[in-house]
Amino acid sequence: MNRKEKQISREKENKKRWTISQIADQLDISTRTIRFYEEKGLIQPSRTTGNQRVYTPRNKARLKLILRGKRFGFSLEEISEMIGMANADPDELQQIEKSLAYGDTKLKQLQDRKKELELLEQDILATRQKLVHRITQLKQQTDDQDQEGKK
Repeated sequence: MNRKEKQISREKENKKRWTISQIADQLDISTRTIRFYEEKGLIQPSRTTGNQRVYTPRNKARLKLILRGKRFGFSLEEISEMIGMANADPDELQQIEKSLAYGDTKLKQLQDRKKELELLEQDILATRQKLVHRITQLKQQTDDQDQEGKK
């Protein structure tokens, strides 16, 4: 695809517009969630003359970033620092640096939690093994007592 074709493709993409219901269906989220993100300043849809929200490809991309951030366990405050507020034109380098810092912190937390879970699993398995062994002992004692009672 040459430069002119790419520009035409971008222009077509930028002309795409969606209502709040359409974008909610596409992203499988509620319209209330979208309004909440708007209230928090994370997205800023344009409005029709009838005051209906209209979402652009940029809004859709920002919503996808927000949802990914939530899926990764980031707070909305952290997400806003990583992607910037909707009405700001953030510095890309700063966004990337913040994203890396938050990502590294989250990764460390996950690694620590994973170690905790592995230790917990080992403890549960060890306790289970002791309990199974104790059941075997108790059953053996019961069997031995039954045998002596028959004599």
